[in-house]
This record gives sequence, structure tokens and C-alpha cells, in this order.
Amino acid sequence: MKKIILLLLISFSFLSCEKDDICDATTPTTPRLVIEFYDNSIATPTLKSVTNLKAVASGMSEGVVFNTALPVINPSRYLFNGNKIYLPLNPSATTTTFSLKYDFGSASENEDVVTYNYTTQEVYISRACGYKYLFNLTNTNSNILSVDSNNWIKNIIIAKPNLESENEVHIKMFF
Repeated sequence: MKKIILLLLISFSFLSCEKDDICDATTPTTPRLVIEFYDNSIATPTLKSVTNLKAVASGMSEGVVFNTALPVINPSRYLFNGNKIYLPLNPSATTTTFSLKYDFGSASENEDVVTYNYTTQEVYISRACGYKYLFNLTNTNSNILSVDSNNWIKNIIIAKPNLESENEVHIKMFF
């Protein structure tokens, strides 16, 4: 009889267990806008790296952090060198405007302002992870609003208007 009671107590203790509410680090979250840069002077699309690019969204003071390993006081943490960047969009708005400063800090620094228009969709992931946002770019081409007459960005093509993951290129910029 004692064995049966002990077995029942152990069984009931397992029934009261529930799965931990921990969001796995590999769970996809709100995707950022993926932009690749191309050489505008070549007929065949060829990737081209930008130099000391600083991206500042409207309302931001410092800009997007590209080099998280650098200390907060190091201004190079806001500079990007390469041919593919990831920029966050504001899920509580329908537009995000970025000031893209090419060759930041040099005598040849050039700034273009780009506005992205989009709709958002809130998607439930799980109790542990909560919600994520998906974006759909609504403009047929992004607006380039240059602060001067010398645009460094020559053309913008929306390659994939639906931002569902960061595994694909959404925007192609030619310069």
C-alpha cells in the first residue's frame, strides 16, 4: 500500500510541472531592413563597399551602432564599412527616415536622407517571446531627399518589400 501511495505522489508531482517560459535565442524576432550596396558605374550589378557610413534615424542622436564591441565613447562604433547593413525600422510608425552619411568625418563626407514608408503587422510568437513585427514597404521606390545637390546614392531598388526575416536583401542601393 505504501508503494502505491508513493507512486501516486510521484506521478502527481510530475503532472504539476510545466514548460519553462524561456525565449530561445534562435527564435526570429522583428527583422531589420537589409540593404546591399552596389557599384552604379558598372552595367552588371556588382557589390561595392561603403566607407565610414554613419546611419542616423530621425529622432536619434548618435546613430545606429554597427560595432558593439567598441566602447560607448568611441565614435567608430557608429561607422560601417562593408556592402551590407541592417537598419531597424520603427514598428510604432509608418515611416522611418535615415540620414546616411558616406565617408563620415572626412572632407568628402556626403549626406543623403532616405525615407522608407511601410505598414506593420504584429505577429504572436509565444508566451515567452511575446510579439514581433513584420514590415511591408509600401513605396514603389524609396524617397531620396538629399541635403545638398550632390547625391551619393544614385538609385534605390526594393528587391523584397516584405520584411519577414534578415536572411534576404530587401533594398539594393547603387552609388
